[in-house]
Amino acid sequence: MPNIPSVDLNNFLSDDQSLKQEFVNKLGKAYQDIGFVALKGHFLKDSDIENIYKYIKVFFDLPDEVKCKYELDGFAGQRGYTSFGKEHAKGKKHGDLKEFWHFGQYLDDSEYSKLGYPKNLIVDEVPEFNQIGKTVYQSLEKTAIYVLRAISLFLDLEEDHFDKFVQKGNSILRPIHYPPIKSKPLGAERAAAHGDINLITLLMGAHGRGLQVLTNDGEWIDAIAEKDEIVINVGDMLSRYTNNKLKSTIHKVINPPKELWKKSRYSIPFFLHPVGTMKLNVLDSCVDDQNPKKYDDITAHEFLIQRLKDIGVL
Repeated sequence: MPNIPSVDLNNFLSDDQSLKQEFVNKLGKAYQDIGFVALKGHFLKDSDIENIYKYIKVFFDLPDEVKCKYELDGFAGQRGYTSFGKEHAKGKKHGDLKEFWHFGQYLDDSEYSKLGYPKNLIVDEVPEFNQIGKTVYQSLEKTAIYVLRAISLFLDLEEDHFDKFVQKGNSILRPIHYPPIKSKPLGAERAAAHGDINLITLLMGAHGRGLQVLTNDGEWIDAIAEKDEIVINVGDMLSRYTNNKLKSTIHKVINPPKELWKKSRYSIPFFLHPVGTMKLNVLDSCVDDQNPKKYDDITAHEFLIQRLKDIGVL
């Protein structure tokens, strides 16, 4: 079966300008055609990957009454725990078959107030969970910034165009637990077909079948990464910012075959968000007679709130 393109971030970081430009071209073409790539050369250490999977399993194995101590309402729910079935895809009535946790930006107290972000919650029962969450968050954020620099060059912008918008952006690391399926789901999937809200998403744990991507031909294909790769896709914010030049692709996590119902699945996406004041107004360079402006002007925060209401978490 066809799979998503693979790129190596080491080529972008190389002093060889031809390798760097090759990375930019390949990444840009993939994001125009299907909106997904598998990326080697990221900044995650193998030991960090091993530890975050170890401790998210410890956390999700805690009793529900313990986990629910960390569940908050409204916008504050962008940190901490979200219980099973609470979130659903836009336009869907069935809750997704998952529970998850949110790690957010790590800032000084004064910066939380200034930017209006909720603070991270600390899990008293599993201190290692808090520590590894911060490490993985910062490693994926660093990776994401370099990917955005390559995207900037592909769009003929200054290489650091996105830096000022994302370095203290409202990004989220979301460890997800898809529990064992106990009976045939009625209309629900582990994650129903959806597009991501943010600029780009970096996904750990796409090494086996489960994640599927909708192609331009209307075909669902598996998005499977190698062990040393993470999957990175375009979100709706970046798609509208580029007037759909870069493609925010519909994707889903399918239910496993019945013989695997008793197994849990874990995945860990990192949703790269800009600061809320960033204007998502369509780039002038992405508008012409053949591609008129498709979206009204809006800030990143306004768009985020709109979409959080759509998926049932606000």
